[in-house]
Amino acid sequence: MSPFPPIESGPDGYVRTHVSAGVGRIEFHHPKSNSLPSAVLQELAATVTAVSRTPDVRVIVLQSGGSGPFCAGASFDELAAIEDRKQGQRFFSGFAGVILAMIRAPQFVVTRVHGKAAGGAVGLIAASDFAIAVDKASAKLSELAVGIGPFVVGPVIEKKIGLAGFSQMAVDADWRDAAWCERHGLYAEVHADVATLDAAVEAKARQLAAFNPEAVARLKQVCWAGTEGWEALLTERAAMSGTLVLSDFTREAIQRFKTR
Repeated sequence: MSPFPPIESGPDGYVRTHVSAGVGRIEFHHPKSNSLPSAVLQELAATVTAVSRTPDVRVIVLQSGGSGPFCAGASFDELAAIEDRKQGQRFFSGFAGVILAMIRAPQFVVTRVHGKAAGGAVGLIAASDFAIAVDKASAKLSELAVGIGPFVVGPVIEKKIGLAGFSQMAVDADWRDAAWCERHGLYAEVHADVATLDAAVEAKARQLAAFNPEAVARLKQVCWAGTEGWEALLTERAAMSGTLVLSDFTREAIQRFKTR
């Protein structure tokens, strides 16, 4: 059972938190397939940072609401409305903010993947320390198909699954099933249904919350070594996407995706 009380999602979505027994849970939701507009990205980054600084939180669980996709990635409505390079860079920097908040948190981040993940969502999964998914949770990097590329999420995905796996996902912008994702290390575990998934997430969260926080923080530093310059790198990558999204090719491709 979810620790969050039932709540109606407004048109702009939500980000909610719940802290209990050393576990800080963060849930995001958007009515359009859990897509991520700028407002939700900024709130999610700020929430991850705030929860990571809460003294009694020893592990963070990231999840999305609803029973559909885990996350559809960037908001196509907002992509279509971008008018200049600065605005584009700001939008794509939103994904950078969440990724950096996750990998800089001193606690392990466990991500619950209950459904499909596309585009920027794959970056969020890769930025977690332990992702647990259901077997229907296919994933894809759809950016190339709409005229841009997985530039901002690329570094964290490559670090998680290696250059070969990242290249396969980036070049062939089609779905990879959960078994592929587990085999390449994007998912740590895959379960048959949501009930089993939730039991596994609960067990892992309890286990990690019992570990020495200092040891966990140091291990995270070891695991994410080499990311110290990512603030600048991801800003540069956001500028790439922010420029490409203005091209006629990309604008036409986004409109086609919106009308599907």
